[in-house]
Amino acid sequence: MSLVRYEPWNLFNQFSKELDRRFQNDQEHYGDVATSDWSPAVDIKENETAYTVVADIPGVDPKDIDVHMEDGVLTVKGERNLNREEEKEGYKRVERVHGSFYRRFSLPETVDAEKISAKCKDGVLEVTIPKQEKSQPRKITVQH
Repeated sequence: MSLVRYEPWNLFNQFSKELDRRFQNDQEHYGDVATSDWSPAVDIKENETAYTVVADIPGVDPKDIDVHMEDGVLTVKGERNLNREEEKEGYKRVERVHGSFYRRFSLPETVDAEKISAKCKDGVLEVTIPKQEKSQPRKITVQH
């Protein structure tokens, strides 16, 4: 009978190594990994002509929002700065999140990247991503 050394953390170490390996692959694929302090809630809708991404970003100044598309990935990032803190009898309470946010969305190849538009009103960002027009079949006459 041989003795086998028991290592209770072995499975955890394997998991940690796998996460490190996965994170390294993401860095190679995306370059610098952006971090965010919070993540806005997002709805994504599709109709016949476009996709629409709607994000709740109350308190974010539209000039602090960056929306861009590169290599089929739509990136929305920005920052919310809160100046208001409630002070009462020696304590402060801050419940609303602030700081930077960062979201990425993979888009299908059928979108028209040149016609993407974004607008922000009342704390709601709406990004419209039109689909490319489908080529219509046409009859070609054969000359004789």
